[in-house]
Amino acid sequence: MTGSDEFRPSRRGVLGFALAGAVTAGLGTRAAQAARIATKARIVVIGAGAGGTALVNRLVQRLDGAQIILIDPRPQHYYQPGLSLVAAGLKPTGYVVSRTSEWLPSGVTLVAEAAVAIDPVGKSVSTENGQKLEYDFLVVAPGLALDHDAIEGFSLDMVGKDGIGALYAGPDYAAKTWQAAWKFTEEGGIGLFTRPETEMKCAGAPLKHTFLIEDIASRSGARGRYEMHYACPQTALFSVPIVAEKVRMLFGQRGVATHYSHTLKSIDPGRKTARFETAATDPATGELVKSTAEMPYDYLHVIPPQRAPAVIRQSGLSWADKWTDQGWVECDMKTLRHLRYPEIFALGDVAGVPKGKTAASVKWQVPVIEDHLVAAIEGREGTAIYDGYTSCPLITRVGRAMLVEFDYHNNLVPSFPGVIAPLEELWISWLMKEVALKATYNAMLRGRA
Repeated sequence: MTGSDEFRPSRRGVLGFALAGAVTAGLGTRAAQAARIATKARIVVIGAGAGGTALVNRLVQRLDGAQIILIDPRPQHYYQPGLSLVAAGLKPTGYVVSRTSEWLPSGVTLVAEAAVAIDPVGKSVSTENGQKLEYDFLVVAPGLALDHDAIEGFSLDMVGKDGIGALYAGPDYAAKTWQAAWKFTEEGGIGLFTRPETEMKCAGAPLKHTFLIEDIASRSGARGRYEMHYACPQTALFSVPIVAEKVRMLFGQRGVATHYSHTLKSIDPGRKTARFETAATDPATGELVKSTAEMPYDYLHVIPPQRAPAVIRQSGLSWADKWTDQGWVECDMKTLRHLRYPEIFALGDVAGVPKGKTAASVKWQVPVIEDHLVAAIEGREGTAIYDGYTSCPLITRVGRAMLVEFDYHNNLVPSFPGVIAPLEELWISWLMKEVALKATYNAMLRGRA
């Protein structure tokens, strides 16, 4: 069976099952199980998030006799695509929380510790309690680190108080974010929404939160008594130009003022002001001139800079010539295999590739890594390719969303061409996000999608 037969099932088929309500019955079931491979390979996976959990489930199905170790200190598993719903009061925190152990099959050893060091030459991982785990293959899928300390004056204990939100920090903080946002939707004032200068997980999340809070405010006590501002370091609202233009038009229609080239540097919660570093081109010299600007707020949503975890940045696995301040893993963009250490693969948020920091991306990365890892065990070359597929159900109102899907080249790659228009605000796209996506995600965790 070729890589394309086994590892590249139709997105149309997968999403079709979801829309038909048959997700739990058969979504993404692997069409024909390949013969199990006898091996004594030692495989270590760092991170029990979406990518790590999905991969070990698939590897257990493929390999007979392998030693598979999963390293992660957190007992809870977070369904991160649901955090934006919690932060808008649409779901409770319990919607996004489960136990890591619930998703793991027999045949996988969970080491409930943090990985603190990786020796890519000696092929070992050290944990916080002193274990040294040797490997033949290593998959790094630890997610990313939120650098809240980079924003002067901000700390997580502020979230939910004095008009400050930060949904990325976890389920409890997403719920506290709604506390602050709800007050704004009832009382009005100035809403200020930000995103970081670094790469980030789910780059649509800042836009979703902005759209949702504006929509709720427009139908609540604040109606007619609020203004919305979106400040971003970039010069476009989304990395895909056609999507960026659509969002710009929607912001215009909804009265959301956009402030480009604005990087959040500090906040003064006492004065309720945020300080930004700004950049503009001097028309006389053509040089980029940086300055600072203060903006007031009654509700401020903070998304901090995001970087690879310290264990990755200190391991020598990061790119040396790009993303140097962020530390993403150096890997081939099509195979996700490390360029200097071929027995190492990068999966999910930590991978240093141009796209792919979403759960939907992980779903398409996992089979690629599985293919190449199993091929290496068998002494052959893998064939599967990751094309940068990324999906963002971009919520624009409660009950409306755009199902945006794209690849490395910013091409729109809709799963339902002619059925679901990717740039139209549709109820069925909202249904994908609010109902079907979690079932798809759960199937992925089990290794079935």
